[in-house]
Order: sequence, then structure tokens, then C-alpha cells
Amino acid sequence: MADGLDHVRAEMARACRESDRAAESVTLVAVSKTFEADAIEPVLAAGQRVFGENRVQEAKRKWPPLIERHRRIELHLIGPLQSNKAKEAVTLFDAIHSVDRENLCEALANEISKQSRNPILFVQINTGAEPQKAGVLPEEADNFLRNARERFGLTIAGLMCIPPVDEPPGPHFALTATIAKRNGLKLLSMGMSADFAIAIAMGATHVRIGSAIFGSRPPLRA
Repeated sequence: MADGLDHVRAEMARACRESDRAAESVTLVAVSKTFEADAIEPVLAAGQRVFGENRVQEAKRKWPPLIERHRRIELHLIGPLQSNKAKEAVTLFDAIHSVDRENLCEALANEISKQSRNPILFVQINTGAEPQKAGVLPEEADNFLRNARERFGLTIAGLMCIPPVDEPPGPHFALTATIAKRNGLKLLSMGMSADFAIAIAMGATHVRIGSAIFGSRPPLRA
């Protein structure tokens, strides 16, 4: 796993050089979903401190002991978030990549106010208009962002997208970057194990990489 991390870091550095970008302009989010502490420890030992999880309950069970043993861990929620989990999400996560509904905006705003915590917020864009996938449709993104800011008082830092698996990712990354630019957003959560170099070329500031670091995923734990 440490070898996988080294390889990913080297490929990220190469992609940054080829795009004339500083290596530190892109944050690696190591996606540790479904992996237990014994699999995560070698990656922590290699210096990785930013991790992504898909489910609030899994992260709540798994990460507090790791956080006690290691300093400066930054947790990102990259999976869908139910409104009734907003309280736990704001408590545990430093960034939430999947803001996509007004009732979730309201729940997050309430918890941010109550807890005086300010996780970095990304709005998820469903660039492929896939019915099975969460996210705001591109044509509705500007209005959604305006409401998130003005109606709910949220500070939205960036956008996230997951391109359709059967389409080239480049146009989806470009669309997300275009929406972000016209709305004054600086952060772009784009790119996974198979396409992070393309995402970096398109301006990604955060890449979410799991299998290239951890290998094949174990079955989900009940």
C-alpha cells in the first residue's frame, strides 16, 4: 500500500509538471472506504494525512481511534449524505464533497451554526445527468449555488463531479471547471484512480484515489 501511495504521488507530480502546476496545488484524498485500520496504518506511516470516506457510520466507527494515534488527519466525506446525518458529518469531517439538495443545505447550515465548525463544502454536479447518481444538474447549478449562499448562508468552496464510467472524463471535468469559474469557486474535486492525471490537467485541486493506493476493495462490513 505504501508502494501504491508512492506511485500515485509520483504520477501526480508528473501530471502537475506537464500542466505547469505546482505539486502542492493538488491535494491527494486517499479513499479508505471499506478498509479497516490495519490497512490504513501503512499509508499513515508513509505520511498521508488526507482521507476520504463514503459513509458517515463507517467513518464514525473506524476513525476516532486512528485520529487519537496520529496528528493532523483530515477527513473528507465523498459519498452521499443524508440530511439526518448532517450533525455527525459536521462533527467528524473536515470537508464534505456531496452537497446536492436544499434540505441538506438547511441541515448543514443549522449544524455549522450549532457546532461552530466550518467544514469545507463542495457541491456535487451530476455532469452526466445520470438518474442513479446524486448531484445537481449542470443547468441548475448556478441557481443552487446562489440559494446555498444567500438563502442558507453556506460558504461553498468548490465543486465535485464523478463522470459516467462509459464516457471520456475530460468533457465532464471541463464542464465542472466552467461552472466553478463563473461562480467564483476555486476548488475542484475531480479525478479518481483511472483518470486523475486528466483531472489535474483540467484544474483539479483535489483528487480522490482509492484502488491505486489500497488495491481491490474488501466486501462492505455490515
